[in-house]
Amino acid sequence: QVQLVESGGDSVQPGGSLRLSCAASESIFSTNTMGWYRQGPGKQRELVAAITKFGSTNYARFVKGRFTISRDNAKSTVYLDLNSLKTEDTAVYYCNSGGGLWYPGDYWGQGTQVTVSS
Repeated sequence: QVQLVESGGDSVQPGGSLRLSCAASESIFSTNTMGWYRQGPGKQRELVAAITKFGSTNYARFVKGRFTISRDNAKSTVYLDLNSLKTEDTAVYYCNSGGGLWYPGDYWGQGTQVTVSS
């Protein structure tokens, strides 16, 4: 069964940090590029970051060095470290598999809520 399960979302104050995790079925993790996308209130879903199976990465411009994507191939897990969070980072963050560094694939997780508020 194909699964992507996100965790780690929370409510934090501006300037805070979070680590998001996405545990994936091995069948869709080992050979695929993994990505994080987000959808804020009233906004379209957008790419945050992606990482290939070889470790090459791509980040959205708004990340500006604040977020880091990584993957643990032994655990079939991809991470997104969020630092220096801003109120505009408030969104549901989704894990994705099967796409490329600039576009999503067919597999989506259920999402995890990140709320940045003072």
